[in-house]
Amino acid sequence: MAALSSGITGVLTSVVLVGGPLGVLGLVLGVVGLRTAKRTGTGRAVAIAALVTSFLAIAMSVLLAVGLAWYANHTQECYRPDSFRQYTQCVQQQLSGS
Repeated sequence: MAALSSGITGVLTSVVLVGGPLGVLGLVLGVVGLRTAKRTGTGRAVAIAALVTSFLAIAMSVLLAVGLAWYANHTQECYRPDSFRQYTQCVQQQLSGS
């Protein structure tokens, strides 16, 4: 159950990059749960659900981190604007290639 909770919380918090470490924790606990389920014969479905949600949390966090790094790389000249309007204009110019 802890593995599934970690996986679900990881998916929900992957937007703020906290989901990655929680996903890893859920992945480890899910593997332990899967081994326990093999030995006892119960809980296999919960362990598999935990592994899936944990993997999703890790994948979403990695994709978000890559996206943020790409965005920061393409808009680094826009970080010192005098106004928000100048910032948005700069970002639009940088992303459109103008």
